[in-house]
Amino acid sequence: MNKIRTYIILLCLIVITGYMAKQSIPDIIATYSSAQNDEVTMKRNLLCLMMAYPQHIVKVEREGNASVYVVMKSGKRILYDDKKVKSTGEKLANPDLQDMMEQIYPLSGSISLMAEDFNPGRVRVYSLLKEVYGGSKEQVQLNLVSVKVGYKNYPFNRNNGAADALRAVMQELVPLAEGRQDIRSCVFPASGTFNYRFIAGTNRLSPHAFGTAIDLARDRRDYWKWASREEGEKRLNTYPREIVEIFERNNFIWGGKWGYFDILHFEYRPELVLKSRYFSNKPHFEKPWYDGVSFEDDNVKSYIQLIDDALK
Repeated sequence: MNKIRTYIILLCLIVITGYMAKQSIPDIIATYSSAQNDEVTMKRNLLCLMMAYPQHIVKVEREGNASVYVVMKSGKRILYDDKKVKSTGEKLANPDLQDMMEQIYPLSGSISLMAEDFNPGRVRVYSLLKEVYGGSKEQVQLNLVSVKVGYKNYPFNRNNGAADALRAVMQELVPLAEGRQDIRSCVFPASGTFNYRFIAGTNRLSPHAFGTAIDLARDRRDYWKWASREEGEKRLNTYPREIVEIFERNNFIWGGKWGYFDILHFEYRPELVLKSRYFSNKPHFEKPWYDGVSFEDDNVKSYIQLIDDALK
């Protein structure tokens, strides 16, 4: 009996020890994976930024063991992550590049009203936009060119391919609208492009102030301040998908995919479209961090090397 009792006690100890070890392993794995995931996500975000602004971002720098910066052609350094925990309002008011790139813009899937806290693209790093599109009203105006939208010309920023992207949109959209009343009524007359103004109720510049956004034909259900969520949902259900797809193919995001919906609004944001296109899925750690990216652009390999060298 004593031997049996001893065996039972030993067996219980083995089971208990194994259970405790099993409980501790996931915690270790989770911590390690989280840190690794943050590093991979940072590299991917930086690559998308370099691909999106190739004439403006020249390199990446790490200062010590913490702060990472993108370096602009002018020499200005823009912080990637300030390591602060922020509310949604704080991210809008005082964002870093990590905040701006955090939410993945949904390129595919059915269109329905998003949750109120899902607004990829509403967070904007103005130091980056000013470096690329103009640091003042006068500088932005010097960069404006005319783009034909239907039968009318509208000013749009020529820098970083923005005006060319809008022209490409219109080359597809105008012929389509000629044969589709539902598309034509949503596009024309466009409500406007460049307007150097602040977003209502804030001290933040509108993307229209940089000449990188266009509002199409206005409907009272298009904007979260004009309509209820139920009305916005109904408007989304009837909005032609072809309009959205054409804009997105040319590196524009759509305010209809924001919880704070802005259905007539399209904004040139190549960094967000690139991230969605190549890095929507979580990284697989047995593969390179840049797995999924297209190498059609010869510069991509050099960007990857620059990032790896800076962050090693």
